[in-house]
Amino acid sequence: MSKIMIVDDAAFMRMMIKDIITKNNLGSVVEAEDGSVAVEKYQQEKPDLVMMDITMPEMDGIQAVKHIKEMDPDAKIIMCSAMGQQAMVIEAIQAGAKDFIVKPFQPDRVIEAIKKMLK
Repeated sequence: MSKIMIVDDAAFMRMMIKDIITKNNLGSVVEAEDGSVAVEKYQQEKPDLVMMDITMPEMDGIQAVKHIKEMDPDAKIIMCSAMGQQAMVIEAIQAGAKDFIVKPFQPDRVIEAIKKMLK
């Protein structure tokens, strides 16, 4: 079973994504509330996939992606961002993210992105 790390400073967003993952048997979930916690937990947990919010306190998602990709160039990361953050999405992809999902997201889009990444 795949291990998926959800990184978002909003607990309800983590809960929503976790719900989609568990209801669809996509894997087990590890949670982090900001980028610096995500970098630490990535080292400990070695998840198969990371779902990363862009805007967070402490360390934003783009910085976290850069740190994770330095540790593991093969890391699979999907960025999650609110509408109107196209420039940040481009920056995230340049930093090494493989896909992005726009909030508020449709469960089908989340499932599709996760399945595509874990193939």
